[in-house]
Amino acid sequence: MPLDASELKTVEGGPQPLDPSELKRLQDKAKEIRKQIVLVTEKCGGSHLGGSFSQTDVMVALYYKFMKIDPKNPQMADRDRFILSKGHGGVGHAVILGDLGYFDKAELDDFNKTGSPFGMHLDANKVKGVDASTGSLGHGAGIAVGMGLGARLKGDTYHTYVILGDGELNEGSNWEAFMSACHYKVTNVTFMVDRNKLMIDGPTEDIMGLEPLREKFEAFGLKVIEIDGHDYNDICDGIEQSLAETEKPVMIICNTVKGKGVDFMENKTSWHYGGLDSDTSKKAIDCIDKN
Repeated sequence: MPLDASELKTVEGGPQPLDPSELKRLQDKAKEIRKQIVLVTEKCGGSHLGGSFSQTDVMVALYYKFMKIDPKNPQMADRDRFILSKGHGGVGHAVILGDLGYFDKAELDDFNKTGSPFGMHLDANKVKGVDASTGSLGHGAGIAVGMGLGARLKGDTYHTYVILGDGELNEGSNWEAFMSACHYKVTNVTFMVDRNKLMIDGPTEDIMGLEPLREKFEAFGLKVIEIDGHDYNDICDGIEQSLAETEKPVMIICNTVKGKGVDFMENKTSWHYGGLDSDTSKKAIDCIDKN
């Protein structure tokens, strides 16, 4: 179950590292989630493995440490909201929701099969715990801004987190959302980009160059925090900084590795989407266990 958000104790020179037991708890949970993604993919025939693995550590930190949620009450009014704008990573999101108890994990045996509530891109009307239907890229940031403004108007205290893909930043609608967020000082939203530097057709810098990305975000008015998206001390410090910011909306650039945790998938465009037979599945799980 997720814990209440707890402040990282600050000492001279910066934040204090996570307690070793807390660090191990998060690392072990991430391994468990990655292995479950492998097993679900083997059963369903294929999924977007590469991006699901690159986002896992950030999502584990959000769901198992920071976010105020209650799986027994998915529509709790003051719950924190989460939007996976890169909706093709839905298999990773679904595994986390099942692990937390939003639904019986056994239901994932039918992931993406005819009649299943779990499509490749999760539908908020069918899957408990999903706050926004995504998949058509470029929509999540705008939805998050709307949620942030809505919370402000109603006097609600929930925080909204949104994870975008770096390839998704090709969509101009994202930049309109960032302009709106900065103009209206929507500081109850944290934007995060899964910067694994690969998209479906190849490296982002070959397909549609994003760099200098930090400077672009800053030019739009965002406060930018850059982290190692697989280092839990870095991840938790970045999230804490975003929650403490009151002047500008925050964008956290999460530098990640596509396919993280499975050596034969890491930094491989070919594993943007893929299927696994029993032998490849076992090989992948062995890799995760060794990391």
